[in-house]
Amino acid sequence: MLIEKDKLVAKTLPDVTTDSSAQIFETLSRVGMGHIEMPIHLHWSGQAQVVPSHINAYVSIDDNKAKGIHMSRLYIILREALKEATFDESLVKNVLSQFVKSQEGLSESSSVEFKFNYLVKRKALKSEQEGWREYPIVIKGVQNKGQVQIFCQLDIAYSSTCPCSAALSRQLVKEQFLKDWQNQSDKLSLEDVAEWLTKESSIVATPHAQRSYAYLQVELKESTELSVAIKKLIDDAESALGTPVQSAVKRPDEQEFARLNASNLMFCEDAARKLKQALNQSTEVLDFKLTVEHQESLHPHNAVAVAVKGLEGGFKA
Repeated sequence: MLIEKDKLVAKTLPDVTTDSSAQIFETLSRVGMGHIEMPIHLHWSGQAQVVPSHINAYVSIDDNKAKGIHMSRLYIILREALKEATFDESLVKNVLSQFVKSQEGLSESSSVEFKFNYLVKRKALKSEQEGWREYPIVIKGVQNKGQVQIFCQLDIAYSSTCPCSAALSRQLVKEQFLKDWQNQSDKLSLEDVAEWLTKESSIVATPHAQRSYAYLQVELKESTELSVAIKKLIDDAESALGTPVQSAVKRPDEQEFARLNASNLMFCEDAARKLKQALNQSTEVLDFKLTVEHQESLHPHNAVAVAVKGLEGGFKA
């Protein structure tokens, strides 16, 4: 009833988009709306979530005489598509197709971008604790003359400990040990060494570490399920890096985290190579670009490394 009433009212109102032509005859690559606020329904890894999202919705103008697009139709298509349906690759493809059809011949291509945070429950490293980790995600779909591509962007936080700083710290500890025992080497026992290592005064230096970030941009293969691909990309990246940040921890977890950092010393170059290897081995990824950023505690600036798969016509560094 309300829809019929809307149609009747619309007939009495001026429609500049339909009733007039552009004064300059040029096509446009993208026209639409940015930062649309809507909830989406996730059912990934057996877990249902309703999360807020911000959406960019666009179509092209390929009729160079057209004044503009029917912009409200994009919003309505999104609203109806996201009302109750699970967010997946089929929904993205359906929205892209409807965008083009809604413009009645004005457009040949469309794009849609969903920005949201994905919550994942993670167990602690050693204890029975568990907590939530939030992963910022962008899913982008592009349709051009019937062909669809789906891209995703993931932000992953991890810890990085500097190999150079670790080596310099070990040298200072060695020098302090020799200084403390230089005249008592004949009396030194295994128990003495163990006791010395546990004294706070003996540890004269520790390596610097920092919270670091990996920004992954990937094009997914056509047959890939979003829910499977996103979770696997997160798990594979964190496994490759070896030092994902933690949520709820007890002392055994913090100790294990320290051990993992010591056994995974890395410059930004090391982190980038680990991630590149993991993405090259992924069965879900067609193309990728990755950027790692170590927000150093030593410097006021960041250490950055970038890598791409290297496909012709693909992502550029």
